[in-house]
Amino acid sequence: MDSIAERRAALEARHPAWEPMTLDARLQACASADAFADRPFVVTDDRTLTYAQVAAQAGRLADGLATLGVRRGDRVGMLMANHPEFVPLKFAIARAGAVAIPFNFLYREEELGYVLRQSRCTVLVTMTRFSGLDYPAMLDAVAPGWEAGDAPALPDLRAVVLLPAAGAPERDGVLTVDGLAALGEERRGAANGQQADPGDVGDILYTSGTTGSPKGVMVTHDAVQRTGYASALTRAFEDGRRILFSLPCYHMFGYVEGLIAAMFVGGAIVPRTAFAPADYFTSIERHGATEILCVPTMTIALLGAPERREHDLSSVFALLSGAAPAPVWLWEKVRAELGITEFTTGYGMTECGGAMTLTLPEDRIERHASTVGRPKLAGVAGIADRGGDLCRYRAVDPETGEALGEGETGELVSTGPTHMTGFWEKPDQTAAALRDGWVHSGDLGRVGEDGYLQLTGRSKELYKSGGELVMPKEVEDLLSGHPQVSQAYAVGVPDERWGEVGCAWIVAEPGSEVDPAELIALCKDGLARFKVPKHVLLIAADELPTTPTGKVQKFRLAERAAQQITG
Repeated sequence: MDSIAERRAALEARHPAWEPMTLDARLQACASADAFADRPFVVTDDRTLTYAQVAAQAGRLADGLATLGVRRGDRVGMLMANHPEFVPLKFAIARAGAVAIPFNFLYREEELGYVLRQSRCTVLVTMTRFSGLDYPAMLDAVAPGWEAGDAPALPDLRAVVLLPAAGAPERDGVLTVDGLAALGEERRGAANGQQADPGDVGDILYTSGTTGSPKGVMVTHDAVQRTGYASALTRAFEDGRRILFSLPCYHMFGYVEGLIAAMFVGGAIVPRTAFAPADYFTSIERHGATEILCVPTMTIALLGAPERREHDLSSVFALLSGAAPAPVWLWEKVRAELGITEFTTGYGMTECGGAMTLTLPEDRIERHASTVGRPKLAGVAGIADRGGDLCRYRAVDPETGEALGEGETGELVSTGPTHMTGFWEKPDQTAAALRDGWVHSGDLGRVGEDGYLQLTGRSKELYKSGGELVMPKEVEDLLSGHPQVSQAYAVGVPDERWGEVGCAWIVAEPGSEVDPAELIALCKDGLARFKVPKHVLLIAADELPTTPTGKVQKFRLAERAAQQITG
């Protein structure tokens, strides 16, 4: 294989200038006869879709959406795991000039109802079932009348399209994904004339916030492609890179670092609907994956799985690890036991367009463990006066916003061509997070003289469990509704497997006895799995750490929880 430098040079030669285009136009360019038409694009156990096949299918689906009444700027929701249908549907929405909203498919009823209402989604494409969740039944609960396109609770929702799961019953009169494609086949060209512009919003991706409700981050067609190209360049993709991942495409991780990045070298994705070490090993061997996407908890699970010795893993040589730092010992074991020689880790936010920094595959292991990388190498897609970096980071005083010097610790802020245009219909939150073109992360860290970032903490109360952001207020509101709970405070505590897990501090109602197991069961019923606290600790009201003005100091609760749990 060519060296890292040679691979980067080849990629830059293939893209000598940056041409802004819509997502569907990028697919058409990749699917042309002189590009990657006959190359595999989506590889699963049951079927392989080439670039040309995905483009053709996306065209039919786009015409179907237009026939349903989808127009430029409308919002089309997607409740879909990493099924192969996700890819043509995603590009079909762009082809119809609409905005895609890939929702978290682990949402429970209340969460799903909120994002459907807040996004003013006009069409929803959803699985019938996944991971024990029955989506039509959830819609029955949150939006009666949805089947007929007349749900008073969701007045903007005009139609629902179902992707039937094996063995799950369909709903009479409700269009399926295959039916949508057939509708488009009958109305060829229905989406013509609706195409968006590269600078239009192409995606709204919901992320957690401190206000207790998710916020829809708006990013443009051009932005996600710049980020994907920069990732391919930084990770030094070889021609035809094949990326295996189970991280869902409602996240920037799977969507941009997997799907979009692969397109710039005519590569393929090997999407999996769930993570299991044995499945990863089988898929690497069966499909010849050259890179895997993980978070540290997944990497630890891979190393601990005995099945790895039963498979030929010689094709895979690269690993991108995100969401949380990984220690030196983990990188060393990956190299020794999985034979992986090129590592990258990074940092970013949905508000910035995904991962904005990455370590380089040629960096020393110590740098992967001690930093979260430098701004991605973006070349022609980056900032010209920053040497082609994808973005610019600096630390500022969290109180005054004053810029700090290199190596000084403060709130990390960033600016660049991939950053969000704002939060969907949340002007106050947009103004707070996006100031004078700079996104304020809420994360504390420093930028070294070499441009590499180090994270030191969070100024926000959010915590991240298994790579998923958790809003404490959402957990607290649920627990506070229990009749025996007077006050509830959710904090994140370190966990070797998940990076962080939730811990709920509970002040009981006077004279009441609280059962921690009952509270955890309540959370399991009402929240997505990653939001459910692992620990419940009891505390008296007069033992709560507070400021002189009486505000509870949650960072002290987090410190106390960590001490109590770890001993």
